[in-house]
Amino acid sequence: MLNIIKKQLIKGVSGKFLSGELTAIMGPSGAGKTTLLNILTGMQVEYTSGSIKCNSFRENGALQYKKDSCYILQEDNLPSLFTVVEIMNIAADLKLKNISEKAKSFLIEDVLDNLGLTVCKKTKCQHLSGGQRKRLSVALELINNPPIMFLDEPTTGLDSSASSQCIQMLKNLAIGGRTIICTIHQPNAIIYEMFDHIYVLAQGHCVYQGSSTNSLPYLSSLGFNCPQYHNPADYLLEVINGDYGNHINLLKDAAEDQKWRKAVPKIAFVKEEITPVHQNSIYNIEQRDKLYEPPSEMTRFWILLYRYRIQLVRDWTISQLKLLLHILVGIFLGFTFEYCGKDASKVHANLGFLLACIVYLSYTSTMPAVLKFPSELAMLKKERFNNWYKLKTYFAAFLVSDIPIQASFTVVYTVTSYFISSQPAEWRRFIMVLVILTLVGLASSSLGLVVGTLVNPINGTFFGAITIAVMISGSGFLILFPHMPKLLYPITYMSFMSFALEGLMQAVYGYNRGPLECPEESDYCHYRYPEMLLRDVGMERRNYWIDVGYIFTFFVVFRILAFFTLRRKLSKA
Repeated sequence: MLNIIKKQLIKGVSGKFLSGELTAIMGPSGAGKTTLLNILTGMQVEYTSGSIKCNSFRENGALQYKKDSCYILQEDNLPSLFTVVEIMNIAADLKLKNISEKAKSFLIEDVLDNLGLTVCKKTKCQHLSGGQRKRLSVALELINNPPIMFLDEPTTGLDSSASSQCIQMLKNLAIGGRTIICTIHQPNAIIYEMFDHIYVLAQGHCVYQGSSTNSLPYLSSLGFNCPQYHNPADYLLEVINGDYGNHINLLKDAAEDQKWRKAVPKIAFVKEEITPVHQNSIYNIEQRDKLYEPPSEMTRFWILLYRYRIQLVRDWTISQLKLLLHILVGIFLGFTFEYCGKDASKVHANLGFLLACIVYLSYTSTMPAVLKFPSELAMLKKERFNNWYKLKTYFAAFLVSDIPIQASFTVVYTVTSYFISSQPAEWRRFIMVLVILTLVGLASSSLGLVVGTLVNPINGTFFGAITIAVMISGSGFLILFPHMPKLLYPITYMSFMSFALEGLMQAVYGYNRGPLECPEESDYCHYRYPEMLLRDVGMERRNYWIDVGYIFTFFVVFRILAFFTLRRKLSKA
């Protein structure tokens, strides 16, 4: 019996974060910093109780609060194939509606200039330094000028110089009137002094909330005197970690005293002056609701479709290379099964060729699909949470962009392998084969998407391969339908490969095809008449359109299922 032990990570904390302040949530590992940040942003809603009050709640409630805030995660999940200015333009198009091209260009230049990214605006994201990537993550969210910003460990992976520049950048943004809250583990003394407000957690309790300059007087009032030339942040964490005894209860009681908080005049959003990031811009908080109105989901759909197209063109491993491989494999299999399509003595070999086409397209469509969403999950989670687009918009754009590329791969493979292997030179039969193989690629891709959203990538590739292997066993080739045990019949109905193979056999040998050629060196060709072959393999019924309908249904059902499994995975990510 499995016993599930529940642990309370955050224990009755309270506090206040003001506009115009840069706040650091500090604490040792496991103190609950990220958990608290997830609760404040709304990313963690299950198993929580309490309330969050904000000026944004006054008119439109929680929806306005979500609109007015953004969450920059610890990992800089950026599209590697786009330049800085390109991804900024895409972000602006996804976030802003009532803005001209000239104003958008000015806004982007202004943000990049104030964050020190102008020098690298034509650099692809994959070539940026750690500090530049962090600043770009902030710049992307500044497009719609959010009054509240949350950041999880913004200095992770940065050296001391880049860390100081990053925190100074956040400090400048806060001075303009924003509320900026970030988690940080153990800053050096210079960075520690940059923070206006420190909120310290230990064992899920708040043990200090006040200004950075008041932390040492606070500790001294409790009998903890920091040695001279010692980093205040280090000493604060030493006390919390119990280096001088267990004093958590003492600290959490003393933290309720608000006198340690340095008085900072609150800057109301509606009174805000032009911020440093938009110092020459016409955009201010008073005009925010009008100027930062988000575009429709249909507009976002076309923008995401454009992003997919650019990514496809630039990523040669999923476009040019895969296209070339399909051509080469098609030529190889075509010559391997040369003359099988018209030779009556090689009908069994041709049956193997048709199955090889199905298996090849299934594997090459399933495996990349298994890795598709896991590779984009972090970026999808960030952009969706920060209101760039809705999940259904993202999924629809992916679906529309995926179908043509899958179809093009199938076309180049079929054209080369079909005619080289001497299949019937009739356009009707060729189109019938092409339709079946295209649906096989799309159905296999749908299967891979579902598997990839249910398990991790390593297990996904394993389960995907096993599923295809099971489908092959029930396809009607390894064991012909008339010879198949009744126990295996259910597998044939669950396997789209059995319907695909039957459809291909009907396309190649059915519909009153004439006698096949019998080579002179062969004394007897038993399957010179295709009707006899179809009867012996149990595929004599004209079920072509039923086969097409089943594979198409499999494709549609599994694409819909993939959407819901992806949504479920995002909710638990």
